Amino acid sequence: MDEALTELAEYIVQALGEDNVTWAVAHGDLTLTVSTGKLLETARFLHDDARCQFVCIIDVCGVDWPEREQRFDVVYHFLSPRQNQRIRVKVAADEATPVPSLTEFWPGADWFEREAYDLYGILFSGHPDLRRLLTDYGFEGHPLRKDFPLTGFVEVRYDDLAKRVVYEPVRLNQEFRNFDFLSPWEGVDYVLPGDEKAGKGAGS
Repeated sequence: MDEALTELAEYIVQALGEDNVTWAVAHGDLTLTVSTGKLLETARFLHDDARCQFVCIIDVCGVDWPEREQRFDVVYHFLSPRQNQRIRVKVAADEATPVPSLTEFWPGADWFEREAYDLYGILFSGHPDLRRLLTDYGFEGHPLRKDFPLTGFVEVRYDDLAKRVVYEPVRLNQEFRNFDFLSPWEGVDYVLPGDEKAGKGAGS
């Protein structure tokens, strides 16, 4: 399997140029890394070339690396039913520079890219309808970024008096917890049933 993927990688690099594509085969997967400027050219080749024919898009997802200048990796997974092979394509992106949309070649990329925009804030140029997909209207931030607070910014509840759903700022009603040390994960100073045997030696 790795030999076939290596041959495919060498074929793609020969066609697109060594300066434009880097590749690696690991754990039975071929990963291509390209720049945003070469993404459309790479996508067209993978989709149209007779030896590739990656006509099925499996997934588009994001990876957040907050410490990097280009904090996001946009990761695409494609399938070639004709060749019975899968391929992964990675592109680095920042918060302000859009990544070209691949809906021209794979219409199924539409909602995948919307999801990446909604959850990570990754922008896609040329997308037919780039708006939030999973979060609600007026949602603040992008919840899969590593710097997004675990509590979020707003909480949603149904108000019986107003007879509607209301949005309110998150309230942390219990900032400090007072423990009575009766909780087993806090540690106790009394013997739990069965623990009386723990201190005894073998055979006693």
